[in-house]
Amino acid sequence: MRAESALFAGVAAFFAVTGALYGWLAAEPAGTVALTVAFLMSGLLALFCWTQHVKRGERLQDRADIAVVEGAGPLDFFAPHSLYPVLCALGAALFGLGVVFGVWLVLIGFGVLVPGTVGFVFQYGQRER
Repeated sequence: MRAESALFAGVAAFFAVTGALYGWLAAEPAGTVALTVAFLMSGLLALFCWTQHVKRGERLQDRADIAVVEGAGPLDFFAPHSLYPVLCALGAALFGLGVVFGVWLVLIGFGVLVPGTVGFVFQYGQRER
């Protein structure tokens, strides 16, 4: 993931430079905040990709001398089916509508969103690798 971390580090550097220039030249703070948040998000992605590269080493895609047949085989575990994404979407929709229509709907949305998110995260936590 070395290439991805370099890509996101370049994006973060771009947002840092443009955010500094915008903050210096512009009179309104909203654009500066937006560019700062974009810098932080792309920097976080660069840090994550670099950490994964250090932790797991080079991938097959990172090497130039690799043959296609060396990458054959199963990739990873993919969930066959789950209702938790639907529950998360319903909870997020109710939460968003609750911001518009009332606190009672926010509470219902939060009550649907939390179990959906917890179930979505931990549904395959006990499986054997």
